[in-house]
Amino acid sequence: MDLNEIKTAVIQMDEKSTEKLVIEALEEKYNPLDILNNGLIPGMKAVGELFTRKEYFVPEILLASDAFYRGFNLLTPYLKKASYRKKDKVLICVVQGDIHDIGKNIVKVMIESAGFQVIDLGRDVPIDEIIKAVKTAKPQILALSSLMTTTMLQMGEIINRLEKENLRKNIKIIIGGAPLNQEFARKIKADGYGEDAAGAVDLIEKLIRE
Repeated sequence: MDLNEIKTAVIQMDEKSTEKLVIEALEEKYNPLDILNNGLIPGMKAVGELFTRKEYFVPEILLASDAFYRGFNLLTPYLKKASYRKKDKVLICVVQGDIHDIGKNIVKVMIESAGFQVIDLGRDVPIDEIIKAVKTAKPQILALSSLMTTTMLQMGEIINRLEKENLRKNIKIIIGGAPLNQEFARKIKADGYGEDAAGAVDLIEKLIRE
């Protein structure tokens, strides 16, 4: 089979075909990471481009997301490692006001597949909840995601709160999302910007070693 078939199934918002094709790819011994990177993710990227061109709208985005997750959930067990490096915790979430979590979920699985323990707060997470989780879980890394220019500014507020509560020195903060870049990361005093899921893992590995 061709992994482009999976991409097409996602674009066509076909949950059953996506599931069937992912199972078929696994049976044919395709690398689960290749199925994700060369099938499912390109499908959602194409859907995003269709949305930008106003050829797809919110209902199509949601249906395509359902198809994506049908395949994504099948891959998750294969991408995870059996044992975590218990001392290395990554707290991840999408900031308050933003419900776009596909990118965050992809990054989460990639981080888990690298052997880190991931604490996922989900999407649309209030600042107070993030601060509380940092205090409770004491993660080495805080990964913040935003796909909207209206919510990305909260990342700076979160960092300011961590500084005020004397928590900043004990944690590295990375950010990710379509409207963000390395310049914005520097501006808000984050420790780095992950352009994509693989970049986020590389950045976390680097920061953990520091």
